[in-house]
Amino acid sequence: MVLELKKLSTGYENKTISQDLSLLIPQGKITALIGANGCGKSTLLKTICRINKPLGGDVLLDGKSIYQWEPRQLAKQVAILPQNPVAPNELRVRELVAYGRSPHQSAFFSRMSKEDRDIVAWALRETDIEDLADKAIGRLSGGQRQRAWIAMAIAQHTPILFLDEPTSFLDVAHQMDVLHLIRKMNQDYGKTIVMVIHDLNEAARFADYILAMKKGQILYEGHPEDVFHKAMLFDVFGIDAELLQDPRTGRPMCIPYSLRYMDKERGESTI
Repeated sequence: MVLELKKLSTGYENKTISQDLSLLIPQGKITALIGANGCGKSTLLKTICRINKPLGGDVLLDGKSIYQWEPRQLAKQVAILPQNPVAPNELRVRELVAYGRSPHQSAFFSRMSKEDRDIVAWALRETDIEDLADKAIGRLSGGQRQRAWIAMAIAQHTPILFLDEPTSFLDVAHQMDVLHLIRKMNQDYGKTIVMVIHDLNEAARFADYILAMKKGQILYEGHPEDVFHKAMLFDVFGIDAELLQDPRTGRPMCIPYSLRYMDKERGESTI
């Protein structure tokens, strides 16, 4: 499924955030939206996946406006994991994951088919939470809960997956677990994934394509090796940084320094 932005403007009734954005989302790749807090990343993501209405322009899915798709048909093509999703604490993991099959059923509460049950079992297995299937959501750790939500999203069985800050509030080990799972979904099943992420080094390590935003506009885009440089880090984040090469992946990584603690005349850190 080809996803394209055509002169897209985003925002709210009394505030425009982005204007005239045009780009083609790389198909079958992981695209990361990065930028400082409040730059418009999440608003753009919500507009692309039809949670927010655009102020202008359009989002095309296979050449057809995403707003012309019938909701159930769109839900068979696009799955969304928003920030901080919530569910009743007593809901079991298996029940949560089964909600991902709703677009494929004739009625919301219709009985699941064998195919539905097989896909739910596959999603539990792929996210490594089979042993938690009968456990209540409220009894899970943060990392387990995030895996359960991702399992629900992939049970929807769509070619495109949107993730809004999937590693927020997780410790480092759980962040790595979730990001490796996202990459597995991309590499093993060819899913096109678009995610908002804050950690620069995680973006450089796990994404194939970077969109760097500032004040609603995309200032830099391209492969991590092309985008991660001192000028981008200064322009987008207002930081000075040492750029290194990840010894395992060869991808760029950075050690940032806040300009608030830099001697601007000498260009030396005073930390």
